[in-house]
Amino acid sequence: MSALNTMPDALQTLMLERNDWVPNNPRLPVIIYRNAMTSQEGDLARRIEEVFRANGWPPQWRYGIYDFHHYHTQGHEALGVASGHARLMLGGPDGQVLEVKAGDVLLLPVGTGHCNLGASDDFLVVGAYPPGQQADIRREAPSEAQLADIDALPFPDRDPVLGTEGGVTRYWKKRPS
Repeated sequence: MSALNTMPDALQTLMLERNDWVPNNPRLPVIIYRNAMTSQEGDLARRIEEVFRANGWPPQWRYGIYDFHHYHTQGHEALGVASGHARLMLGGPDGQVLEVKAGDVLLLPVGTGHCNLGASDDFLVVGAYPPGQQADIRREAPSEAQLADIDALPFPDRDPVLGTEGGVTRYWKKRPS
């Protein structure tokens, strides 16, 4: 596929601990793909959607990232930057600041706090989730039931960027049954 560099410039992981009211994920790292996507056709958003869909992560939306701290309890989230650039904070208030630009992809495990600290006017992101999962917006400390949901949420066998060879299979190990 012309939209996919089979070897992104860098694959980074970021393990986040609970931060104040933001649970983050105690066992799965954030996976960051630098320069993972390119497009010769000019419509990077469409190509990101094609790659996500081909790898079993149906795209759900095109938008930016909210400028308030939030997390999800019902879905792992793939964020493909289709245009522009932004400064994001991952992990909740006083978390990790990360610069992203067109072509980068973030894979946020359920519970991961994220917030847009500032972006270019053309900042656009494609969001995708594994089948049956969704982005419920949470802006308060999780209940015990929500923490149990975060812990029990299944994760896919395929990575949204590299399919069977990606960070999901390398860094998101399944728990023994």
